[in-house]
Amino acid sequence: MSENTKQPGREVEPLWSSYIHDKGNRLGLPVSGSFELTPRCNFDCKMCYVHQTPEQIAASGRKELTASQWLDVARQAKDAGMVFLLLTGGEPLVYPDFPRLLHELKKMGLLVSINSNGSLLRGEMLEFLKQDPPLRFNITLYGGSDATYERLCGRPMFQQVVDNIKALRAAGIPVRLNASITPYNKDDIPAIYQVSRELGVYVKSTTYMFPPVRINGGHAGEAEHRFSAEDAAYYEIACREETMTAQELREAVANGGLPPDGLECTGGAEGEPLFCRAGRSSFWMTWDGRMVPCGMMTTQGVSVVEEGFQKAWETIRAETAAIRLPKECTGCPMHQQCASCAASCAAETGAYDKKPEYLCTMTKSMIHQMWRKYGPEER
Repeated sequence: MSENTKQPGREVEPLWSSYIHDKGNRLGLPVSGSFELTPRCNFDCKMCYVHQTPEQIAASGRKELTASQWLDVARQAKDAGMVFLLLTGGEPLVYPDFPRLLHELKKMGLLVSINSNGSLLRGEMLEFLKQDPPLRFNITLYGGSDATYERLCGRPMFQQVVDNIKALRAAGIPVRLNASITPYNKDDIPAIYQVSRELGVYVKSTTYMFPPVRINGGHAGEAEHRFSAEDAAYYEIACREETMTAQELREAVANGGLPPDGLECTGGAEGEPLFCRAGRSSFWMTWDGRMVPCGMMTTQGVSVVEEGFQKAWETIRAETAAIRLPKECTGCPMHQQCASCAASCAAETGAYDKKPEYLCTMTKSMIHQMWRKYGPEER
């Protein structure tokens, strides 16, 4: 693609944010948290890892936290060092006390961002947000047409979501787009990126879908609504082609230092500890009040309502420090191209220290396909 059609600004984390997280890692402070307000959603996306109906919630015997409980958790977390807070779900805007909750969280001095499908950002909700905006909205764009939305999400909401994003932009509220690429919306990749360019909004895409172990009984590796590993690689490259020029892609291959078919994962003597922020400077609170290192992990976690925030954080930190990644991944030269992490290992294999074959296959296939399309003609 040409330079002038690339999506707006490659997203780079601000230096001040990186500094705070790095300091949190060093000092063991929970500087970043995610509150999963509800598993309820007005969409019914096929690949969702958390969505539950009110009937399913009732049958589980668990309850969503009240707004007062969330605010109490937030005060404890802020006292422990939390600066950044993400409100997510499900769809957080269906939570009954959402406006009050956002207002009170901001009054605490927290930097609050919101994950949303974008469909409810209109009417009274939009007017409230104009007066009391979050730091940023992260809105998932599921396709480029109402037909694709209906196929993937169960509702033809594309145009309404785009109109709502325009309204947020007009109000000066920062927006980032997310795109989950699946077999149901793969043909809309060009349209998704075209929308991002027209709106002047960055889009972050992924073709790797976690097995929904939190709602499928914990059956690792089972994911009905995702690509084969080879197709996931193919469409990952298609997304890169929307954000990089052919010359940039050729340079990426030439500078990658990897052979056309990747390398075998020879590994090391033992697995490495976690290298991400989960359980080290960040935490996740599930809708029923359990703290876990990451929302994709299946660990039972610790009830903050029963144990208090500080005790829960200390427990999560200790559990995280004990996690070891697969020894085959230690020092793997393909690590920078691979999406493997503790959560994906557990979701794919049932254990943190087992190699996720799906991701290994995806990574090797992506390297091979990149070489075939953008590698030197003579090698």
